[in-house]
Amino acid sequence: MQRQPPADNASDDTVFRDAIGDVRPLPPQPVPPGPPRPKPRARFRRADDAEALAESLAPAAGDWLVETGDELLFRRAQVPARVLERLRRGEYALEDEIDLHGLTAVRAREALREFLAEALFRRLRCVRVVHGKGLRSGPRGPVLKHAVNLWLRRIDPVLAFASAPRQNGGTGALYVLLAAD
Repeated sequence: MQRQPPADNASDDTVFRDAIGDVRPLPPQPVPPGPPRPKPRARFRRADDAEALAESLAPAAGDWLVETGDELLFRRAQVPARVLERLRRGEYALEDEIDLHGLTAVRAREALREFLAEALFRRLRCVRVVHGKGLRSGPRGPVLKHAVNLWLRRIDPVLAFASAPRQNGGTGALYVLLAAD
């Protein structure tokens, strides 16, 4: 089929139809399936996992939330209650002590870890940890008291601890009973 040159007065539609000639629609064909969709992934899975881990490692609220004047008591299951009572009354001879006053929580943790490692190396049985009462901590409460309570519970060689008798620091210090292996 030969095409004729367009007439000057022909409309664009006429010119277009003349240019393409006879057309007919293609028969409908099924659309081929696309690539498989990727498996759904949780966008924040890592963050959720990290949060769940942190929550599982955190102590129960009743374990460590203490007020300024609260007495701290802890003993492992294998330690008889009478041993904790004797510790609480100050009946064990103190062999060393550390004062954490004025330290940040990070520095206090390092100092406490070093102190306990040295005490265990020297095979000390009973030590005092002075954390303070947190009277100047404001609405946050006694920061070091909370932290020391939590840290000592997680250290296996710590068999028991109790707030010291009033004359030796009261609720601002702890007597800590260590395993003497």
